[in-house]
Amino acid sequence: MSADVTAVVVRLKLSLLRNGLRQSGGRRAAYVASAVVALLFAALQLLGLIALRGNEHAVSVAVLLVAVLAVGWAVMPLFFPGGDETLDPTRLVMLPLRPRPLVRALLAASLVGIGPVFTLCLLVGSVVAVAHGSVAYVVAVVGVVLALLVCVALARAVAVANIRLLTSRRGRDLAVLSGLVIAIGAQLANFGAQRLGSSGLAQLDPAGDVLRWVPPASAIGAVESASSGSYGVAAAQLALSAGALAALVALWSRHLTRLMISPDGSTLQAATESAARERTSTGLGRLLPGGRTGTVAERSLRYIWRDPKTKAAWVTSLAIGLIVPVFNALQGTGSIYFACFAAGMLGIQMYNQFGQDTSAFWMVATTISSPRDAYVELRGRALALLVITLPYATLVTVVTTAMLGDWARLPEALGLSFALLGAMLATGAWTSARFPYSIPQEGYKNVAPGQAGLAWISIFGGMIAAALLCAPVITLTIWLNVMRDGDRWSWVLLPAGALYGAAITLAGLRLAAPKTAARLPEILAAVSRG
Repeated sequence: MSADVTAVVVRLKLSLLRNGLRQSGGRRAAYVASAVVALLFAALQLLGLIALRGNEHAVSVAVLLVAVLAVGWAVMPLFFPGGDETLDPTRLVMLPLRPRPLVRALLAASLVGIGPVFTLCLLVGSVVAVAHGSVAYVVAVVGVVLALLVCVALARAVAVANIRLLTSRRGRDLAVLSGLVIAIGAQLANFGAQRLGSSGLAQLDPAGDVLRWVPPASAIGAVESASSGSYGVAAAQLALSAGALAALVALWSRHLTRLMISPDGSTLQAATESAARERTSTGLGRLLPGGRTGTVAERSLRYIWRDPKTKAAWVTSLAIGLIVPVFNALQGTGSIYFACFAAGMLGIQMYNQFGQDTSAFWMVATTISSPRDAYVELRGRALALLVITLPYATLVTVVTTAMLGDWARLPEALGLSFALLGAMLATGAWTSARFPYSIPQEGYKNVAPGQAGLAWISIFGGMIAAALLCAPVITLTIWLNVMRDGDRWSWVLLPAGALYGAAITLAGLRLAAPKTAARLPEILAAVSRG
């Protein structure tokens, strides 16, 4: 029975892939192009790893590469689950399938695709780089299989654990965790790639000594141990990978069982508790201005705290905005201007303001009857962002300055951050009215089908426009840095940047207000899709 289920699920995966490619020539071309690029990159990595054979530091490079690969498998399902329809087990809930056979079937189906082939190439290259002797090659075969299965099971366990993430009120805490994992995992992968490409592979040995005991990299460490004749150590390292695989499969099976037989009552319970609890203004709400501006700001802040998808986006931006300047400062390659990354990441949250409301925007639309109403609405939303962004951008700038010890440039870094934030608030308000798009509430996608072009224009077009709007402050910064006595006047950049940011924000809100009021039907139709 289990073999029959496995064969059916594998054929289902192949059918989904084949039928998806039949939908359009553009989709086929994109798939073929991505497959060629991925396989070409995998082949180059394979050749590079084989070239390391005989190098005394090859094992450190191999185990670090496999560890980074495992991190990628853990976080990628949170980014691109739409590429594999079988990642969503809720599609199979109504079928008469037991969890254990289904787990085996889905595990086999997970081995079909570009990702597993790419991973297999890197794993083969890793074991070839460290294997010496017939026993080591036998261990290498077992190690490659274990490492590949651990990566796939890790991706599946993460996907199933997060499947209720965006539809459950209690899942908002997991959304925060997922955002942190994405942000930190991406930066760790970048940091690992930089370390792998840096001169002097000996500096990787301390990390390699630790990671060779961490699954699935321990499977590669077992090959090196077998090459040196330490068969007991090799057996222990293989056992660690096998244990990790068993634990991941058990965790996956447990989540799958709960998903298939248990109703998701967290939302209902949260709704009951919410209805029973008296609605009162928070302490922060009492500090906000009165009237519609304060009401809109408080509503936006409540969305940030309570909506899982909005909260995940904010936490990811907060984490990346801090990690990028801090990591660069720790590596000795940082600049105080990297602190502007915090303002940039949080400024992105101003884009597609109405799409964040989804179909509930119609309630907001009924209260907007003039450009003045639209202006106050946009002003309240901008104020909600500033409540978080201003102190956070200031904190990141001060921390980066302290790590670099470049206190003389603190005023200009803050001035640039404030100017950039103002420019992004201005362009975000305008693109929200001009290029709105829907954000699906269910699943992981952040753009409804058919609206990806609008999202790209809104975000990247707005970011380019924001950079151009910051040109006066950037020019003033450069001029003060090249003139003879510019250091004496660098403090001017702080008030200049703050005033310019405030002015450009107000100007952007006023320009966006008439556009918002005039395009309310189009905005409502766009954000209500999906």
